[in-house]
Amino acid sequence: MEKTLRIKRFDPEAVVPKAYHQEFKVEVEESSSVLDALITIRESIDESLAVRCSCRGAICGSCGLRVNGQATLACKTKINSFRGNNGIITVEPMGNMTVVKDLVTLMRPFWEKIRQITPWLQTTGDPPKAEYLAPPEAMTHLNGVMGCIMCGVCVSDCTALEVDPTFVGPAALAKAYRFIADPRDAATNQRLRDLDESTGMWECTRCMACVEACPKGVAPMDRIMALRSKGMNAGLTDTYGARHSMGFIDVIRHKGILDEFMLTVKTLGVFNIPRFMSLLPVAIRSLLHGKLPKPGPFHKPIPGMHNVRRIVETTEKMK
Repeated sequence: MEKTLRIKRFDPEAVVPKAYHQEFKVEVEESSSVLDALITIRESIDESLAVRCSCRGAICGSCGLRVNGQATLACKTKINSFRGNNGIITVEPMGNMTVVKDLVTLMRPFWEKIRQITPWLQTTGDPPKAEYLAPPEAMTHLNGVMGCIMCGVCVSDCTALEVDPTFVGPAALAKAYRFIADPRDAATNQRLRDLDESTGMWECTRCMACVEACPKGVAPMDRIMALRSKGMNAGLTDTYGARHSMGFIDVIRHKGILDEFMLTVKTLGVFNIPRFMSLLPVAIRSLLHGKLPKPGPFHKPIPGMHNVRRIVETTEKMK
C-alpha cells in the first residue's frame, strides 16, 4: 500500500539553514512501522534524510520523534494506525531539543540532566564481596520505572520544559525516584534536598503528557508525585510547591471548594509583598474578565462541608 509522509527537514549546512516540510510517497506493508517507512525513503528515495535508529525493537530508544504532533518511538508506531489528515502522516523531530539534522536531535542536554540526579547507588560502609542485595519484595514496586530506556520521548512532550528549559525534566526525575525508592541507597535525604530546588520536582505541571507519551509505561508524572510526597514526609515543606500542596488541602478541608485567594496567600506567605505585587497585573486581568473569585472571608464554605472534611481526613489516614 502507498503512504504519504510529510517530513520536517533541516540541513545545518545549507546556504540558508531553514526548516521546511517535504512530502514523500512510499510503498509499505500493512505491518510496517513509521521507522520502516523512513528507512525505505532513506534507502530508495532520498539518501540525505537523517534519522537515528538502531535496534528497531523498542529497546534502544534511539528512534524517538513526533508523529502527527505526538512524541513516540518510530519503530513501535504502526504506520497503518493513522487514518486522519487525508492519509498524510507528519513526522517531525522531538520537541524541547535542538535539531542536528532532519529528524535527529541533540541528546547531550538530556544526558546532562540525567547526570544531575546522580544516577547510581550511593552506599555506606565497606562494599560487599559480590553485589548489593535487596529482598525481591522491596524492589517489586520499581519494576515499572526500571523499564525506562532513556529515549527522551517524555521530555519531547513536556509542557513545563517548553516554558522553563532549566527544569530537570520527567526522565531525570523518574530516574531519581528509581534510586530514592531503592532500599539499598543511603543518600535519600540528600537526593530529595537536591530535587527540592526551583528546577526540580515541583516544576511539573501534572499535565500527564509524559505519561501518555512514554512507550514503556514508566509513568514519569506518577514518580514525580511520589517524590513530592517523600520530600514533604522528610520535612521539606519550605518551598512554593510544598506550601501550595499543603495549602490546597487545607483550603478544601475548611471550605470544600477552592479559594484561589487564600491558596495564593498560603503558597507565597503573608508578608511576601514583592511577589504579590508581581501578580497584580494577572489579578487585574482576571477581575476584568470575571475570573477572579470572591476573596478570603467572602468565599463561603459549600453546603455539606462535614462530608468533604470526612473525605479529606479519611484520605490522610490512608497515607
